Amino acid sequence: MSKIIKTEQEWRKQLSPQAFNVAREHGTEAPFTGEFYDSKEEGIYKCICCDSPLFSSEAKFDSGTGWPSYYEAIDTKAIREYRDQSYGMERVEVLCNTCDAHLGHVFSDGPQPTRLRYCINSVCLSLDKA
Repeated sequence: MSKIIKTEQEWRKQLSPQAFNVAREHGTEAPFTGEFYDSKEEGIYKCICCDSPLFSSEAKFDSGTGWPSYYEAIDTKAIREYRDQSYGMERVEVLCNTCDAHLGHVFSDGPQPTRLRYCINSVCLSLDKA
């Protein structure tokens, strides 16, 4: 898997201002506002920055948090995790392994079979419908 590296100017040209803020500046979209938080459509959710497949609708569940949530990634190599201690909290940040886009965070309060909850910003995703 090759890394995709672009300048800030190239990312700004490609992404909407909100997507740039979240994906490239580690922002967060407001809960219950994103396009996919309550979507039931089937397909593959891809990184908005580099089009890498990240999550399947089969692993999507309603966490009640206001963000799309998944209990597993399509492939463990598609994402990487980073210990995030910002804002006086300890969380695990989820990044796209191909382009380093900030996607959201992962928590250990999800459903079986993994008990994980990948809480992902809708603005960082596109949906390739089944």
